[in-house]
Amino acid sequence: MAASEARILVEHPRPGVTRLVLNRPEKLNALDVALMAELEASLLRADEDPDCRVVVLTGAGRGFCAGLDIDTGFQAPEQERSGPTVGGMEAQERVSRALTTPRRMRLPVIAAVNGPAAGGGLALALACDLRLAAESASFSAAFVRVGLSGCDCGVSWLLPRAVGSGLAFDLMLTGRRLGAEEALRAGLVADVLAGEELEAASLERAEQIIGNSPFGVEMTKRVMWGSLAIPSLDEAIALEDRTQILCTLTADQPEAVAAFRERRQPRFERR
Repeated sequence: MAASEARILVEHPRPGVTRLVLNRPEKLNALDVALMAELEASLLRADEDPDCRVVVLTGAGRGFCAGLDIDTGFQAPEQERSGPTVGGMEAQERVSRALTTPRRMRLPVIAAVNGPAAGGGLALALACDLRLAAESASFSAAFVRVGLSGCDCGVSWLLPRAVGSGLAFDLMLTGRRLGAEEALRAGLVADVLAGEELEAASLERAEQIIGNSPFGVEMTKRVMWGSLAIPSLDEAIALEDRTQILCTLTADQPEAVAAFRERRQPRFERR
C-alpha cells in the first residue's frame, strides 16, 4: 500500500518518538473500519517497539478526527455475520477497544489535536495521556446529535475526570463544540498553540518525557490512571508506595540520581 493510501502514517521524527497520523484528510479523518483497525495495530506496534518511548498522535489536514464516518462506519462486518443485535454488540466493543487503546498502553501517548475532535475523535483524544491543541481545535461529544447516547467509547468515564461532571453533562447532553481556549480553561488540554507550532511543541513535550527513566514514566502512567479509579486516598497511597519501591530496585533510578548530581544527561537502560 502506498503511503498516500495508508490509513495511518507512521513517522519517526526524533529518536524515541513515534508519530502516528490519521490519514483521511478529505473526511477530516473520520473513522471507518479500516482506519480503526490500522489505528489499533499501529498503536500496539509502537507500544512493543523497544526503541519507542513516546507516541504522538495527530491528524492529517485540518482535522484531528471527526468521529465515525456515517457513510460507511455503520456497515460493520460483525453485523453481516451475526445480525444487528449480536453483531452490533461485537462491532461496538471493537470500536470502543480501538479508540481506548492509548489508555491501555505502557507508553505515554500525546494527542496533538490539530482540528475538530468529535464523537469518536473526542474519545480517542481523551484516552491519550496528554493533549495539546492548535487554536483551530474543537471538541464535541457528537454522539447525541446523531440519535445516540452521548455516553460512548469511554467518554462517560474519561470526560468527567478531565473537566468535571458539570461540564461533561453539558457537553454530552447538548453535543455542542468546545473551542480550544475553553478546553484549556477547563483543563481538557495542557496548552493551546498556533497551528504551525503544534508539531514542534508536541515533539518538545515528548523529549521532556524521554528525559526521564523509562520505567519511571511507565509506572507514573499506570499509577495515575489507576488512581483515577481508586475510591480512597489510602488505597492510592498504597499503590504509590509499592510502585516507588519497584522503581528503587531498577538500575535506572540510581543512574538518574547520579546524573542529577553530576549535571549530565542520564544513560537509561530500562532495567
